[in-house]
Amino acid sequence: MTTVSVLGASGYSGVELVRILSRRSDVEIVTAMASRQAGQRLDALYPDLAGRFDRVLEPTDPARAADAEVVFVALPSGESMQIVPELRTRGARVIDLGGDFRLRTAGLYERVYGRPHKAPELLAEAVYGLPELNRVRITQCSLVANPGCYPTSAILSLLPALRARVIDPGSIAIASMSGVSGAGRSSAVELSFGEVNENIRAYRIGAHQHQPEISTILEDATGVATTLSFIPHLMPITRGIYTTATADCTKEMSTAEVLRLYREAYAGEPFVRVKDSVPEIRSVRYTNFCDIGVLIDPQSGRLIILSTIDNMLKGAAGQAVQNMNIMLGLNEEESLAWTPG
Repeated sequence: MTTVSVLGASGYSGVELVRILSRRSDVEIVTAMASRQAGQRLDALYPDLAGRFDRVLEPTDPARAADAEVVFVALPSGESMQIVPELRTRGARVIDLGGDFRLRTAGLYERVYGRPHKAPELLAEAVYGLPELNRVRITQCSLVANPGCYPTSAILSLLPALRARVIDPGSIAIASMSGVSGAGRSSAVELSFGEVNENIRAYRIGAHQHQPEISTILEDATGVATTLSFIPHLMPITRGIYTTATADCTKEMSTAEVLRLYREAYAGEPFVRVKDSVPEIRSVRYTNFCDIGVLIDPQSGRLIILSTIDNMLKGAAGQAVQNMNIMLGLNEEESLAWTPG
């Protein structure tokens, strides 16, 4: 039996973790913690958990959380770096769903997030938790930096083409659309129904924190310096990411050749599906899958890559559980190969 703690259990990613882990007979959630909702029952906040998880949320306490073998930290960026050092000192394995340990250096973190890093000594220890990229390293580590939702879809989209050197790394353009749950459980005006409904808008153009995450991870994985544009959009659905990436090809290729390249790259990957058709968000909602479609634009000759994920699962909690399974030497697909009835 593996014991786990969930910090930030009342947020969207945290409660998804509880939903997944509470189904398992080989995992015990020993503590579920929150700050503002401490003292409330989680199933009062999320009634779908009635009969499955009726525990009272505890105040955030790293010392108590570290009594578990694995601690999931589902807190906003900037908060986990103040907690993770104590968790690691006490010997817990940590999977951080925030952005505090995804970037290479404290200097880059400060430039992107606008604040100093409080635990720079742990940046070299953290392994970027994209299993399709770092599976072996994840088995050997004790601190996983779970990827962002936008970067998961973008990196999986571009990785095979960059590794095969079939696209110009200076010509990459990425446009991604996200459901509103990607912003967390916020009461911001711009996320209210009246602002989001029947509307799509771009935001933080050229200034989104996930742009350097995408480029640095791709550079580290391929050894190729990349220059890319990244334009995020908010769309009027609750969950899902739809990414369209385009790039100039370095040689003439057919769609069939690119499909073959991607199928070979992701052969054996349990949660990446390379499609003959155009991917759709409804095919990945409530799953841990990333669906990818590729084609050569007959007019421009550019490569077009389309990918979809559920931002709460493959983009957050599902991938975190996938990483836990890998860390512990368990079946990677355990508790993730399901869709709701």
